[in-house]
Amino acid sequence: MSRAEQPSRRTVLAAAVAAAVVSGASPAVAATADAPADTDRGPARAVDNHAWTTCADWRGGTARGTRAVAGPRPGLVIGAALGSVDYTDPHTGKTAAWEYATWTSPVHKLSVPATETIASWNAHTPAGTWIQVELHGTYSDGTDTPWYVMGRWAAGDQDIKRTSVDGQKDGKSSIWTDTFAIDDATTGLRLASYRLRLTLYRKPGTKLTPTVWRLGAMGSDIPDRFTVPASTPGLAQELIVPRYSQEIHVGQYPEYDNGGEAWCSPTSSQMIIEYWGGRLTPEQLAWVDPTYADPQVDNAARFTYDYQYQGCGNWPFNAAYAATYKDLQGVVTRLGSLGDLETLIAAGIPAVTSQSFLSSELTGAGYGTSGHLMTVIGFTADGDVIANDPNSPSDPAVRRVYNRREWENIWLRTKRYNASGNLSSGTGGVCYLYFPAQPTARQRKALAAVGVR
Repeated sequence: MSRAEQPSRRTVLAAAVAAAVVSGASPAVAATADAPADTDRGPARAVDNHAWTTCADWRGGTARGTRAVAGPRPGLVIGAALGSVDYTDPHTGKTAAWEYATWTSPVHKLSVPATETIASWNAHTPAGTWIQVELHGTYSDGTDTPWYVMGRWAAGDQDIKRTSVDGQKDGKSSIWTDTFAIDDATTGLRLASYRLRLTLYRKPGTKLTPTVWRLGAMGSDIPDRFTVPASTPGLAQELIVPRYSQEIHVGQYPEYDNGGEAWCSPTSSQMIIEYWGGRLTPEQLAWVDPTYADPQVDNAARFTYDYQYQGCGNWPFNAAYAATYKDLQGVVTRLGSLGDLETLIAAGIPAVTSQSFLSSELTGAGYGTSGHLMTVIGFTADGDVIANDPNSPSDPAVRRVYNRREWENIWLRTKRYNASGNLSSGTGGVCYLYFPAQPTARQRKALAAVGVR
């Protein structure tokens, strides 16, 4: 759970808006009633989720020193570096030279002109390499954004410290950690289109290279709302997902977001990673104190940590971490309804969802939070939400059942009042989806039904 007394970046963003008046094998399933994967029981989709993943996609962009590589998982690598550049890591003060090459996507015209856009990527960055992701857009008034840095990322933390970049703005939009946001959505200004630029870095004089398998962004225009319409239950099914508590890690490695009390995001990510079969070797976990239970959760916290945000809750960094496991993809998106979640669960795909609420707004939670991630694993016969909630005192206590109406409202709303009575934010249906690099036909159908390919 995020620290309830500290405003999250979503809260800060909402305050700004308010001020302007605004593998192929399927894991285990506890099967009951099923639901068709192509059923969309939610409202009209207000989300555009686009990604570049195929050889044709990579060859369709502008390559400067990069090249596409074919195979079961096509990707982009450094072919011939353009030269070298110095980078001073703001978190260590260390300056080093890096060879680099770039790839720029074609312009993507948003089917939903967006008030917010979040990039996500899946990549392999061996030691001695890292990547940068940037976004350049055109507003609905015809003017352009600057090139915004959406993340500087490496799977490890020895070469650079993975980081978001604060202070980026142009008077019309700003970057809030991992999110591009229109400063004043009430003016009608929107992001109409965008390009993404990848810069791949490696140590000079080596043949090392990152490999990027997936690059994309989710643009959305979610209306301001304190409540959402109630949905009709359509599925009773529960997926068998590992249960991990963040609370048993309290006090461990406080350099990573104050230890376990704030590790809801990596803990939730780890549950789904292991649902899909992701495992770490004893050698990979050797750095963790051997007296700690569930050392893989400590590992997830370390390797999702954003050194600028000073937290483990950077959404794209969690998706990228999941994709460091063999044959997994990770995407950040927004869903429009519990019907969307039912579609995914029916296909065997759990989801990590982001929400904020008062303790009185979610019966049985026993806490309130300015931002919290949990894992949705199914629905009861009455339609209530079955969630693995990492803010639990032990691993066995992680499985919770939450009232459907309460849960869908705290997840899908964009506005709320916090414990102090001040206007604050909701995420509007943000979630992480982790799924196989080679989805089954049923999984592909379910993902397409919620706007992800």
